[in-house]
Amino acid sequence: MADDDYVYDEASGEWISAADAAERAGADGAVEVRDSVGNLLADGDQVTLIKDLTVKGAGQTLKRGTLIKAIRLTGDAQEIDCKYDGIKGLVLRAEFVRKR
Repeated sequence: MADDDYVYDEASGEWISAADAAERAGADGAVEVRDSVGNLLADGDQVTLIKDLTVKGAGQTLKRGTLIKAIRLTGDAQEIDCKYDGIKGLVLRAEFVRKR
């Protein structure tokens, strides 16, 4: 973006420069994601399921105690993106996992 670009800030109701908008987005973009017991999660953490979960569309159930490796945060405070054998695009709610 050029220096003369302006964007509308819905929070303040004002037009601000693109540089200021990017700075505010960077500061507000730090979302804390916590597991079922309150531990702070980060990209690359390993988590364990605390409940049996039926995966929609996969016809599979993930059992309690299943280890999920290398999670990624999505920017939502309650969702984490992860990989598991045979399931593509798995997104779990943070309330059903515990940090290992």
